[in-house]
Amino acid sequence: MPEYARDTIVAAATPPGKGGIGIVRMSGDDASWLALAMLGKVPQPRLATCATIRNRNGDELDSGIALYFPGPASYTGESVFEFHGHGGPVVVASVIDAAVELGARRAEPGEFSKRAFLNGKLDLVQAEAIADLIDSGTSQAARAALRSLSGSFSHAVENLQQQLVNLRLHVEAAIDFPEEEIDFLSDQDLLRKIEACAEAFAKLRREVNIGRVLRDGLQLVIVGKPNVGKSSLLNLLSGQETAIVTEVAGTTRDIIRERIEIDGLAVELVDTAGLRDDPDRIEAEGIRRAREALKHADGVLWIQDASAPEAGELDEEIPGEIPVIILRNKIDVTGDTPGPLKENPTTLNVSARTGAGIDDLRETIRQLAGYQDLGEGAFTARRRHVDAIVMAADHFQRGLEALEKNAAGELLAEDLRLSHEALGEVTGSLTSDDLLGRIFSEFCIGK
Repeated sequence: MPEYARDTIVAAATPPGKGGIGIVRMSGDDASWLALAMLGKVPQPRLATCATIRNRNGDELDSGIALYFPGPASYTGESVFEFHGHGGPVVVASVIDAAVELGARRAEPGEFSKRAFLNGKLDLVQAEAIADLIDSGTSQAARAALRSLSGSFSHAVENLQQQLVNLRLHVEAAIDFPEEEIDFLSDQDLLRKIEACAEAFAKLRREVNIGRVLRDGLQLVIVGKPNVGKSSLLNLLSGQETAIVTEVAGTTRDIIRERIEIDGLAVELVDTAGLRDDPDRIEAEGIRRAREALKHADGVLWIQDASAPEAGELDEEIPGEIPVIILRNKIDVTGDTPGPLKENPTTLNVSARTGAGIDDLRETIRQLAGYQDLGEGAFTARRRHVDAIVMAADHFQRGLEALEKNAAGELLAEDLRLSHEALGEVTGSLTSDDLLGRIFSEFCIGK
């Protein structure tokens, strides 16, 4: 363990501000000594004890409940001392100051969880799941984060790693006997293991994509010409009058954001200025911002006026491979049947005025996200998890291609090794200090 991790750290484990209870947490080699110095005694392990806490001069700071967890049987794997007192900011700060005067160091963001990871109490996925659970925007996301914290995601990755190890051992055992001519492509046992790994990769990739959507939500940018009903759609989906709606074209001149939930899926709707030629100066800036928002969108809701003769193909270039849902609005005027078109399921007839076709839109958004309610089987995932698993899958696929084209067992073995290492980045069995710094810096202080 790095030498700095031997320090005893202290921080508030409750949010800033006033509250009924304020918790100060300390972790490190001197936690028991701090308890003795500040309480006059070390509480019995894992037993809530009424106590009065004092500074080094003996001045009484607060009274409350003290808890002591000797290492390694604690959250961080070190000795941990907690004081649960009154939640006034001044009181909490005075307890922290007293601990610092006695030799403790103020904790950095996420340092308690980082020590739990370094001491083998949590893997990296579980540590990240703590922050995800705290930041959950929906009940579905909270349940998924809890499953990641309990180890569901980690077990899935570790099981795939073990399959790769078994496959690699099989290949390298055959390579170790060069005097025997090995036809890898006729080795049925090898082919069965390869097929099992391929299926496991496909399943894990589906699950982490859903997990990322659960954690991060989906950002949909609403675009179209002026006065086609973009703001009306935003108001309808959000259930409140967020955007101003008038008959005057160009009412929306800035970005308006609203978060909604669709069956446990967090969605951020971004309403934008109508796209048209020759706008005034202010509206032109709104259009520029609309086009900028498109670059970062997970999907686009392109609104068209079904009652206008020019409604039809998209007249704005959508960057990259961002999926687009086309909404033919104002069918309350045209009399068209609401819902998706038979010839193109991602084009829907809707009415932002009456709500016709909106349930179909919600289902299409779920499908666009690749999202499904996995119930108790879902776990949260981050973008870095997705990237690492994609990299691992790419190495695995390259190894298979080398085997099929050249019957090259050596190349397959090397790509299997690289695939295994890429998966190690997910759980933290192979992780750089720089990555750890970025991850734990996102945590709140005291966690």
